[in-house]
Amino acid sequence: MPNIQSSTSLRNNYNDISTFCHENREPVFITRNGQGDLAVMSIEMYEMLNGKLELYRLLDEGRAAAKAGRTRPYEDVFNDIEQEIMDGRL
Repeated sequence: MPNIQSSTSLRNNYNDISTFCHENREPVFITRNGQGDLAVMSIEMYEMLNGKLELYRLLDEGRAAAKAGRTRPYEDVFNDIEQEIMDGRL
């Protein structure tokens, strides 16, 4: 169940809300005048969500490339990655 707090609660109980976000790895939804206004989360959670979004974007890009016929044999891909590692580029 989502944790919903008022903007007044955020102002008066910032430390408690911060602790909740860090310990539970969940956002707290902040209301203003009874309406949803913000979602507050730890930086770690924010970075994790951004990482997931980037992964999804790359997966979509790969699916689109495969659908368009832009593919290479996996042996070639792994050989290129291995070469980049050996050259210190990766």
